[in-house]
Amino acid sequence: METNLELESLSIIGESKPIRDVFDVVARAAGSQSTIMIYGESGTGKELIARALHMNSPRASKPFIAVNCGAIPHELLEGELFGYEKGSFTGAVNTRIGRMELANQGTIFFDEIGDMPTSLQVKLLRVLAEREIDRIGSTKPTPIDIRVITATHRNLEESVKEGSFREDLFYRLNIIPINLPPLRERKTDIPLLADHFLKQFNRTAIPKTISDEAMQFLVNYSWPGNIRELANFIERMVVLSIGSTITPRDLPEKVLGDTPKEKWQPLEEDEEGNPAQILQQSLRQSFHVGIPEEGINLKKMVEEFEKELLLEALEKTGWVKNKAANLLGLNRTTLVEKLKKMKIVTPAR
Repeated sequence: METNLELESLSIIGESKPIRDVFDVVARAAGSQSTIMIYGESGTGKELIARALHMNSPRASKPFIAVNCGAIPHELLEGELFGYEKGSFTGAVNTRIGRMELANQGTIFFDEIGDMPTSLQVKLLRVLAEREIDRIGSTKPTPIDIRVITATHRNLEESVKEGSFREDLFYRLNIIPINLPPLRERKTDIPLLADHFLKQFNRTAIPKTISDEAMQFLVNYSWPGNIRELANFIERMVVLSIGSTITPRDLPEKVLGDTPKEKWQPLEEDEEGNPAQILQQSLRQSFHVGIPEEGINLKKMVEEFEKELLLEALEKTGWVKNKAANLLGLNRTTLVEKLKKMKIVTPAR
């Protein structure tokens, strides 16, 4: 889909049809003043889509104010939204401007709108109709110019039937609905997102990669926590995984599913051919002289040693990459990436 949406700076990533359909609606709705309701499970990126709508709208240079209706205690929510005058109640020692007034000329985003108490739903309905607010304790209304975007993980139509959400407010907010797909319905985006989070969380001298086998497990996993769960998972793997490549042996059982854990267990320390053990022993041998007084460039030394191992494996296998990868305990794709990075090319025959 060809649009000029500002998405990259928000880390909104995806090429699957479900997410491209969302981008298409965002592109067409961003420039309007209509209220928008974003539906989606927890962790699907509802606030990111709300920010994309704001950043691609005529209000982009004005404030974007986010309010999580489920995170603020109900008894405090009215003051947070509408503000209050000094002395309007015990503890109101100063006048406070509410978040709706702070969003004037910009966008206000109500996350988890389904958790808003019915008493405030009535007041929000009036704001949408009159385009003015009343601070608590004030006798004069304050006009405001805001665009309202809301989000929920609930089925608000069911909430309307149950009486916990006002029907008239629902129809005012649901003018343009946007349905965010869960991650399990956009599996082709998982490698893109995983690579993005790898780059984001890699803070080591040698960046980590994900093997093809491990990536397949990530694609097949259901991700009940959606993108948020994937991001947290990748950060954990970057910190806890052994070696420069995240393999199935690093993955928890819930991601491996029915695959026997024993198949991916690392070799025992005394078992021959353990790549990690070979590397560790070789490094000890290489650095047995100790660190000189003037110090060393550890990153450079490790890179040089890794390059020597790659060249030795290639020489032993006649530059057959599959065999060299097996000798080193790597996937062929990982080996190829390392050769490209180190600019190692097959010698002319």
